Amino acid sequence: MAKQKGARSRHLIFAGIMSGLMSLLMSAVVTYINTDLAPGFVERWLEAFIIAWAVAFPSVAVISPLARWMTDGLMDRLTGH
Repeated sequence: MAKQKGARSRHLIFAGIMSGLMSLLMSAVVTYINTDLAPGFVERWLEAFIIAWAVAFPSVAVISPLARWMTDGLMDRLTGH
């Protein structure tokens, strides 16, 4: 049971870090594309980041096991296992 809780915690921590970093980067890029570095850029960026992270975190938490399974299957095919 403790090992399962550790795996679940690791999965959620991974999802939080991965989604946070990707949301931060992508919201900055899209905000820059749409508004350049006009006054208020940081405020618009942070607002976009919060919205993006609210979508990305549960998405990564749900989708990452599928992505890991797909990756394992592809690697097995590529390496002949």
